[in-house]
Amino acid sequence: MGTIHYGGSGTIVHIEDRALAHLKVVISTKLRRGESFTLSWRHRDDEERGRSTLWLHPAIPLRFVFDEAEPTMLSREWIERLAESANSSGGILLVAEDIAPSAEADASSSAH
Repeated sequence: MGTIHYGGSGTIVHIEDRALAHLKVVISTKLRRGESFTLSWRHRDDEERGRSTLWLHPAIPLRFVFDEAEPTMLSREWIERLAESANSSGGILLVAEDIAPSAEADASSSAH
């Protein structure tokens, strides 16, 4: 389980290493361009129920820490889906690799 360390307050977000590797590519690209955006995710089963969102800004310190020493193989398709969501008004929505954001949105709207 990797972590994102964000801001001077030491906000720590735990994210599975493979997902974190993909997020790192998308987040780094956006921040390198000087773009601000949000990152949203559902809490893990062992955390308090709910979801969270961070506002990511190029001036705020950010560090990615991976548990695995070896880099993971990246999926171009997953990076593209995350990048598309990063460019939307809702920001990055972290979804599982095999779930397209529109499929998850459809599933959650039909559950209500």
